[in-house]
Amino acid sequence: MLDTLLSGQLLFAALAISATYALVALGLNLVYGTMRLLNVAHGDLVMLGGYAAFWAFSSAGISPLLTLIAVAAAAAALGMLAYRGLFRGLLASQRAVARLESNSLLLFFGLSIIIQNTVSLALSATPRGYEYLSNVVRLGNVALTGNRLAALAIAVALLAAISLFLRMHLFGLAMRALIEHREAAAVVGVDIERVQLASFGLGFGTAAVAGALVSMTEQVSPFMGFPFTIAAFVVIIMGGLGRIGGGIAAALVLGVIETYGVALTSASWRSVLLYGVFVLVLMFRPQGLFGRRAAVR
Repeated sequence: MLDTLLSGQLLFAALAISATYALVALGLNLVYGTMRLLNVAHGDLVMLGGYAAFWAFSSAGISPLLTLIAVAAAAAALGMLAYRGLFRGLLASQRAVARLESNSLLLFFGLSIIIQNTVSLALSATPRGYEYLSNVVRLGNVALTGNRLAALAIAVALLAAISLFLRMHLFGLAMRALIEHREAAAVVGVDIERVQLASFGLGFGTAAVAGALVSMTEQVSPFMGFPFTIAAFVVIIMGGLGRIGGGIAAALVLGVIETYGVALTSASWRSVLLYGVFVLVLMFRPQGLFGRRAAVR
């Protein structure tokens, strides 16, 4: 057991899955934090990004790494379209604001079902996969595949870039201000409409990029998104709403729990560990492991 716990191979696996969870949760955190919309279809964006990378590679031989920009742009455009077509009116309605979370939950749930079944009917429910950068790279006694190294490096780079954007850029600070206190942000002149539109675009884009990275190491299927949705919500709850650094730390904790828990038990315990952490945090630390108690607004 000690050899397992000290395994560099296992540590790398934990880091890789943690980076993926952090990237997926970042987009969900922005959408929920700025607008209080419960996007339970968020994992389906991961699925769509994975399929986009798969088809680009299998049909045209285009490297998944080269498709990342196109995938991000297409998903961001889809997010902005969804915001303007479905959610802007919901956010503007005074009657709907009181039921915003429940209404958005139902709406996103319906979208999730539509997306999953449309993809299943169009492409079949059979899992699809491809081989890319599968060469083995050795770092000391640890054997790693090139695709996992590339996915980890890109995810970490994106997380660092977005974190800096939210901390250093004026528009990023406006996003954080809206997450912290909507009314105060409006008082100081933050363009609420523009920030909400950008949050949708960035949230959808990061999820699709995460899916493209996942497709390099795992098979994609129409129903693969739900576990990523749950993992993203767990990360947000553990890290604290709007706390980007806390979310990254929470993703690392969740990745370690899942990876080492499965290694010490079996793969069938993965869902038990994931949902178990979710329930325990809700029971004993609802404001998050790294969050603070939210003030009533």
